[in-house]
Amino acid sequence: MNVVLQLFLIGGILVYFCILLYLIKIKSLNLKYTLLWIISGTLMLIIAIFPKIMIIITSLLGIVDVTNGLFALMLFFVLIILMSITAIVSKMKEKNKQLIQQFALLEKRVRQLENNTKV
Repeated sequence: MNVVLQLFLIGGILVYFCILLYLIKIKSLNLKYTLLWIISGTLMLIIAIFPKIMIIITSLLGIVDVTNGLFALMLFFVLIILMSITAIVSKMKEKNKQLIQQFALLEKRVRQLENNTKV
């Protein structure tokens, strides 16, 4: 791996961690959902520091250029994170649906009680 690329990757990953920690600090990201982000960033940092790992991975996968393997690996990380986010959003959508239904039932009951007390 080219030394310039390696330094660029390490710098980019450090910026990534700074942004991630800042978002956690201002409570924009929930800590339990950022675990996958932290793990993927750590793996990327390990690969950037020890490029021999990436050379071994690309040779096992039959990828000729290490840079192409690196981009494929990063694409894999992004896909995993997107699937995780999709699962989280799906769960929250279901919880939101249940809350709306409970709210509607409670509102109906309050209106019925208000009508009964007026009579």
